[in-house]
Amino acid sequence: MSPRPHIAALGGGTGLSSLLRGLKRRPLDITAIVTVADDGGSSGRLRRELGVLPPGDIRNCLVALAEDESLMGRLFQHRFAAGELSGHSFGNLFLAALTEVTGNFDLAIQWSSHVLKISGDVVPSTLAQISLWAERADGSSVCGESAITSGAGPCRRVWLEPEPVAHPPALEAIAGADLVLLGPGSLFTSVLPHLAVPELVDAIGAASGVRAYVCNVMTQPGETDGFDAVAHLERVMEAARGAVDVIVVHEGPLDPVAAATYAAQGQEPVVADGDRLRALGVKVIAGDLAEEGRMVRHSPEALAEVLTTLVAESAARRTRSLAAD
Repeated sequence: MSPRPHIAALGGGTGLSSLLRGLKRRPLDITAIVTVADDGGSSGRLRRELGVLPPGDIRNCLVALAEDESLMGRLFQHRFAAGELSGHSFGNLFLAALTEVTGNFDLAIQWSSHVLKISGDVVPSTLAQISLWAERADGSSVCGESAITSGAGPCRRVWLEPEPVAHPPALEAIAGADLVLLGPGSLFTSVLPHLAVPELVDAIGAASGVRAYVCNVMTQPGETDGFDAVAHLERVMEAARGAVDVIVVHEGPLDPVAAATYAAQGQEPVVADGDRLRALGVKVIAGDLAEEGRMVRHSPEALAEVLTTLVAESAARRTRSLAAD
């Protein structure tokens, strides 16, 4: 076992990369396990035109874990504004080109990790080309991450077609983790796609580390309209076959102007009822975890503080258990 506590963080989108920025300066081993279901923007174009796995979320996680984000990070995040490359980021093109040169998306990520000198590892949940499907609460079905998020009404469940095989390094990371982390991130397009990979669910169920879900601060139109924290947790527990030990929720005031702006877009604060959450058999960790300002999202530092304490406690328990054996 590593002398430093190990976190395996499963997610995608901006939620995972933001979390990684908060964790990377701490004495932790970090493995980011990233969903590859994105079909929009530059990633979607590269999927369709070159047949590569969507690189966008992978790129964001690599940059978030980079030793120095100032120059190379800016280069990887640079987005072309004109011509045929308009809309593409340099990092996406770099990953796509490395995939063609090496013949392997996994190797492309590893070489990019060396270039950026990242603190930790970034691995895709699967190397398969997959499509994300969602069933909405009204019973209708929709295919594609971009179509899901742009639609109306909450979702009920998601699945992947074809059903993929998990990437072995992701399974190894979960097995060796002191903390297996789900979220933060879009529930139906960043978190639950991982739990639509049967082998990942099996690995989480068998994990000896603590399994924690970080609930979003705000609801998301087209995914979690009207959801409170209990509704979020119920969807996660259903998909994970009950393998959740802890839920982390925000509890505290939000900037009223920002909250009003979000409300105008159909987003409301996710209400967390501690008693109802504990009734589902999980430990509840609540704190003021929202970032100050007009963006209502988790503070990377506040969330990292909570998770560092949680993973240290789990690592100590695992060490004692191994010593007793």
